[in-house]
Amino acid sequence: FNHESPRRGETFVTRKITRAAARIALGLQDCLYLGNLDAKRDWGHARDYVEGMWRILQHDQPDDWVLATGQTTPVRTFAEMAFRAANIELAWEGSETDEIGRRTDTGAIVVRVDPAYYRPTEVDLLLGTAEKARRELGWEATTSLADMTREMVEADTAEARREAAAESVAGTGGQ
Repeated sequence: FNHESPRRGETFVTRKITRAAARIALGLQDCLYLGNLDAKRDWGHARDYVEGMWRILQHDQPDDWVLATGQTTPVRTFAEMAFRAANIELAWEGSETDEIGRRTDTGAIVVRVDPAYYRPTEVDLLLGTAEKARRELGWEATTSLADMTREMVEADTAEARREAAAESVAGTGGQ
C-alpha cells in the first residue's frame, strides 16, 4: 500500500499537501488545490515498508504479501495534520467542490477543491491488512501517520527555506 516519505514525488497527494503546508507557512504559496477530500487511503512510512520488503526476501518460500498499516485516513484529515505540523490550524467550510479550508488565525483560504483533480476512476477507500506479514514475518508498521506527516513537513519546510534564501540572493544580484 501507499508508502510515503519526504522523498515522495511532489505530484503525489501526500507530498503535494506537505509541501504546500510548508510553503504557505513561509509565505511562499497562497493556496493548495486538491481533489476528493473524502478519499481514504492507507498511508505508511516507506522506511517501515522497506523493512517489510527485506523480511519478505529473508522468508524461506516465495509468496504474496501485503504491507499496510491497516488504518485509513481521509485526504482532508491528512491535510489537517500537515498544516498543523506547519503551525497552521484549518477550519473547513462548504461541501464537495465548494469546500474550502481557512486558516483559523487569519481567515485566509489556504485549501480549495478543484474538480480537475478528481480522478475519473476514483477509489473511495484503500485499506490493506498485513495480518499475514505480522504473523509470518513479524512485521508491522511502526511509524505513526502523525510522525510521518511531521517528518515530511519538516523536510519540505527546510527545502522551502533553502528556496527562499536562493531567491533572496538572486533578487539582490548575488550580493
